[in-house]
Amino acid sequence: MLTLDHLVVVAPDLAAGVAHVRDCLGLAMPEGGRHREMGTRNHLLRLGEALFLEVIAVDPEAPAPSRARWFGLGDTAQVRADWEAGRRLRGLVARTDDLDGVLAAHRDLLGQAATMTRGALAWRFGVRPDGAWPADGAAPHVMDWGPRGNPAASMPDLGARLEALLLTHPDPGGAGQLHAALGLADSPRIVDGPGPRWSARIMTPTGARTLT
Repeated sequence: MLTLDHLVVVAPDLAAGVAHVRDCLGLAMPEGGRHREMGTRNHLLRLGEALFLEVIAVDPEAPAPSRARWFGLGDTAQVRADWEAGRRLRGLVARTDDLDGVLAAHRDLLGQAATMTRGALAWRFGVRPDGAWPADGAAPHVMDWGPRGNPAASMPDLGARLEALLLTHPDPGGAGQLHAALGLADSPRIVDGPGPRWSARIMTPTGARTLT
């Protein structure tokens, strides 16, 4: 079974991503840290006891990695095109206690496991050889935090909580079947339309807001 772990905004630069979340939710995201293995950097917003929102971008101060960057960040032209098209909430990450089993069953879609770090945290994450989103973002990346678990409970609580997720997709039935095949728990609502495109309804101290 896969459990929703976090939502991901992929930005052409970190400041733009943080500003987008502030415009949508009225909240300033705390800084996260750097990922040495991928040459990326993030900000994080707690959405629950074991759920958070991540804004991630290439770290211009870090050396380029020897492999493709995760979340499609190695393709700067595509990142910019998605950003300009409004595909800013780019997808989901789901966690599992059986990462090796999930990847073995869906290796062509989800990639291979790699160890990632941010400060003192370390985890295993499925990365495709090309670094791209599985199914162009319709399917989640998958990971395993290990015994320490999801770190959301240790993040500052700014009063944001996820209420609902919506996936717009040109083949809603196929996307739903993909989620079922992956064993994604609490699969989001899926509607017909251009995409894949995500939106999230998030309750904040000033009311319900929508992140796209």
